[in-house]
Amino acid sequence: MEQTQPTMQQQQPAEPQRPQDAQPAQAQAQPEAAKRTRPRINKRRIGLVAHDNKKSQLLDWCKFNRGTLSHHELWGTGTTGAMIERELGLPVHALLSGPVGGDQEVGAMIAENRLDVLVFFWDPLQPQPHDPDVKALLRLATLWNAPYACNPSTADLLISSPLFGSDYQWTRPDVKPRDWGD
Repeated sequence: MEQTQPTMQQQQPAEPQRPQDAQPAQAQAQPEAAKRTRPRINKRRIGLVAHDNKKSQLLDWCKFNRGTLSHHELWGTGTTGAMIERELGLPVHALLSGPVGGDQEVGAMIAENRLDVLVFFWDPLQPQPHDPDVKALLRLATLWNAPYACNPSTADLLISSPLFGSDYQWTRPDVKPRDWGD
């Protein structure tokens, strides 16, 4: 007589099946209204900057993300901030125009932890008279580990991240005064 080997299903007892609608006890204990409410969105301080050839691109991005941006505090340099405020009807705190100190104001806000996120659509193909300021702004955003986006794709990923509206706080470097060896 030929014997057959038991199959895997025959060798191990089947795990009990859990009903699809079963929820952990903690979730069942919550009132129905609490299940429907969205998690609290942290109000972020967002800097909006764009070079002349990128202003329309930033405006389109802001229009697409108007609903999300409306929950946050917006800061904009010169013409860019005024344009966004006029076209979207959202309040934008005005800074100086980039070439006359606005980029430096944004950089200072990042360094002083008064700005959380930077969306800066800069033009890599057009020379800028204030190019050292642009470089300094990008350097400060990197140094202070501030989230920043320089194009619509990165800005989309940044603003749509679950961390963007959460209590998440990114780490800032511990920058200590230099020891000059006096």
